[in-house]
Amino acid sequence: MSAFLNQLAAASDFRTVVGELRRQQVSDIARGAIFVGALLLAWISLHPFLDLGNAQVRDAATGNETITYLAFVCLAMLAIAFAMRDNAPGLATLISPGFILFGGWIGMSVVLSTDPGTSMRRVIATLLVAVVTSSLMLLPKNQTELARWLSLAALGLLAICYLGLLVVPQLSMHHASDLAEQQLAGDWRGSFGHKNVAAGMMGMLLFIGIYVVRSGAWISGTAILALSSIFLINTNGKSSIALSVLVLAVSSFTPYIRSLWFRAIFLLTPLLLLNVFTVGTVMNDTLAEIVSKLPVDTSFTGRTDVWTFAVQALQLRLYTGYGFEAFWGGSEMKNLPEGMEWTATAAHSHNGYLDTALGIGLPGLALLIVVLVILPLRNFHVADRGGNESPLTMLLLRLWLFGLYLSSLESFFLDRADPLWFTFLMAVFGLHYLARFRLREQGA
Repeated sequence: MSAFLNQLAAASDFRTVVGELRRQQVSDIARGAIFVGALLLAWISLHPFLDLGNAQVRDAATGNETITYLAFVCLAMLAIAFAMRDNAPGLATLISPGFILFGGWIGMSVVLSTDPGTSMRRVIATLLVAVVTSSLMLLPKNQTELARWLSLAALGLLAICYLGLLVVPQLSMHHASDLAEQQLAGDWRGSFGHKNVAAGMMGMLLFIGIYVVRSGAWISGTAILALSSIFLINTNGKSSIALSVLVLAVSSFTPYIRSLWFRAIFLLTPLLLLNVFTVGTVMNDTLAEIVSKLPVDTSFTGRTDVWTFAVQALQLRLYTGYGFEAFWGGSEMKNLPEGMEWTATAAHSHNGYLDTALGIGLPGLALLIVVLVILPLRNFHVADRGGNESPLTMLLLRLWLFGLYLSSLESFFLDRADPLWFTFLMAVFGLHYLARFRLREQGA
């Protein structure tokens, strides 16, 4: 009788172990699916391959925003649930003065907005994306999982972009029949709506490919490197190509600089110069004269006209701005002065810092610089000096730097589910966590 009871107990224990293993397998698959699914949703969206020659198709695509953000709601709940279960202390660290003050000022900008309804909707969408990105970086249990999931998402995006070129080239490239910017004909854009976004994303995939190679998955990493490099060149995105090279060069020297202050000077001087010699040229004649002597397009492909208009508009509401993402396309764009009617069709100012000030004022810009520039730099320094120097730390540094530099010529800060903003924000949160927790290379 005793032997029989022992056999029953052993069988029960075996079933318990098997059941626990199955639950763990399901959990691992779910975590990976949430991570990869969120990246692909942000990178590809629910309305890829827009027909830029058909205004009705482009307008209809905006109707998919509701479905997109419902998907983000679901992903946010799932990601938070898994992150709370496995890494609740990590989420708790996000309750910090910097994030609270920045969030509070954004809330104030909604109240003071020239279009509170639009600002509120866009704040909610941006908040959803922030919840997803902050939780995603807590889902992988180790670098092995993270590298595998990133490579799956990157290769998935690249496959979609290259298949688009083969199957629907009329929707994957710019053409002379496009309603705007016909001069871009021939430039690749893949599943994205514009070649500048495609170029920026390919630059970020380039860094991800390097990370995957350094993590040991050299086949998939090399494929990501090769495919993203070829695509980047064919987008003819000069800014992204140049900034990719700059970020690789600057980041490669960073480990040899041990002082936080020297690192700040070394990493942020290019950012300062980029803004001084771009937007600064429309604010100061001396700077404009200096740039005119350089072998560059002094109009920065037409951006100076947009910057001039944006700077003039900002001067009217320096401290409050026009409300969170309420300026471009809003009520302030009506009754424009003669000769400036073209600005009614502009989507942004081609400078993330200027657009931030237009939306939430100079105090908001100052807080954004604290949260997205100063704190991530400090977090990288703490992580690097605290034993978390690794391929992942270098990847996050490069994604962060690239986003900061590119924002001198493009606008994606706080832009809801913009793929560049989504990826940049993941790097910001990743550096935040690495500064506070030790990284597991592999294992459970």
